[in-house]
Amino acid sequence: MAFAAGRRAVHAAAVCIETHRREAPLLRSAAPAHYTADVPHGILRPRCTAVIEAALARGGAVVALESSVLAQGLLPPHNREAAVRMQRAVLDAGATPAITAVVRGEPVLGLDDEALERFLRRDGVRKVSARDLPFAMASGADGATTVAGTLALCALADLPVFATGGIGGVHRDAPFDESADLVELARTPTIVVCAGAKSILDLPATLERLETLGVPVVGFGCDELPGFFTTSTGLRLGARCDTAADIARAWRAHRSLGRTTAMLVVQPPPAAFALSASLVDAATDAALAAARVAGVRGAAVTPFLLADVAARTDGRSVAVNLALLEANAALAGAIAVALTEGAA
Repeated sequence: MAFAAGRRAVHAAAVCIETHRREAPLLRSAAPAHYTADVPHGILRPRCTAVIEAALARGGAVVALESSVLAQGLLPPHNREAAVRMQRAVLDAGATPAITAVVRGEPVLGLDDEALERFLRRDGVRKVSARDLPFAMASGADGATTVAGTLALCALADLPVFATGGIGGVHRDAPFDESADLVELARTPTIVVCAGAKSILDLPATLERLETLGVPVVGFGCDELPGFFTTSTGLRLGARCDTAADIARAWRAHRSLGRTTAMLVVQPPPAAFALSASLVDAATDAALAAARVAGVRGAAVTPFLLADVAARTDGRSVAVNLALLEANAALAGAIAVALTEGAA
């Protein structure tokens, strides 16, 4: 497929993101800054908003946020609330949030108002993993990036910190069905802050795969793997850190060894919102059975299961999801700031 030759110019629009604001305008990002793809070896650099470009230029702390949770994960109006709370948490920590996506065929860090509204409406937005990026670009599509897709864009932009809810992993009923998130974690040097793997997955098998792939898993203030919706799983971790500065030091040591994997930083969901393991297991088992009956396959499985679990828990799982997304964004912001302070 042929692409128009030359550079594409876009107008930069001013945006005011104030750390201490608490209102809905936090949804608004700057319009795209001038962008060029003329980089060494022809490797593309995602287009950044003016605010993010400025933060990167001054060596400021920037935190990547995935967009699939907004366009395929949480339903409206919860996805809008998630966007506000995640960005606010990053800002309050002293960092700049960067929602990653493909917008009309162009990989971006940061969404302008129009694009963000389109993604929140789920208006023809594809779910885009790392392998799907070139096809979304070639067809000029809107694509919401998964954990794997976001990691791929982080690598292009050299962003060291990324916050999400939970990673993908090994599926319960199909051990051969393994999320692409694991492979991208194994080859992308980024700190990924999450509440563990999604509870609908086979968590022991997922932890074993992470070990096999050489991805360090660090508990933040905890000694065992959180269960996404639950605070504990009984799966012990080999490393623990209790401050953002500790994570930053561990990351510098990791990179000093030439390691090119991600570092997975896991923290439990806020205790006030966490669900019991028995409730989550019962809801997940029922959701898996419903998925089998409905013939749900592939990329549609996770959104189906999460929606089914939400219905079976009377929406309590949604409240947990929102709380952990906000908490993870706050921790990622603190880690990003600690990394910049250490580099000063």
